[in-house]
Amino acid sequence: MRSIIPINPAKKIEADSNPVKESDYYEGERLTHLLGLIQRGIETSKLSNVNSLPEKIWLKKQIAIGINEVTRVLERMKSNNTSDQQQNPKQPPVQLQVVIVVADCKPRMLTKHIPNLAASRGVPVLYIRDNKRASLRLGELVKLKTALAIGVKARGNELNLILQQILPSDFLIL
Repeated sequence: MRSIIPINPAKKIEADSNPVKESDYYEGERLTHLLGLIQRGIETSKLSNVNSLPEKIWLKKQIAIGINEVTRVLERMKSNNTSDQQQNPKQPPVQLQVVIVVADCKPRMLTKHIPNLAASRGVPVLYIRDNKRASLRLGELVKLKTALAIGVKARGNELNLILQQILPSDFLIL
């Protein structure tokens, strides 16, 4: 008969090696301010939409919406690791400036891979939480009911300039 080996709770799982500090979350007034700035950036960038694309198409060109699309764009981005550069020599035309992830989603496994993937690509991650309403508030930004993750594409527009002021100086990309 096999013996059951207990799980060692002191041993950290590799995916949890980058724990998020309490001060890294955007919630309350800080979250309201962040979402207001992003909304303002979207509105001012929309005004400079010279191609006059429909709103949904324009928004998809500016923002990667949803876990799958954010993951897809991050995977196609150039890695900081040199071995990955040889495997994917063709560089994507899209770079993400920042990824915004809902921290209080259930199950947590849905978004657990995004911080490590973003860190390997040099993309900062902003975590938001709002008493189980963060996905609703993030969805409002992109004209959907809910969104668990969005990635702002680096396009050099007003939205990118506003986010550049919010991000710490060691994460500036453009």
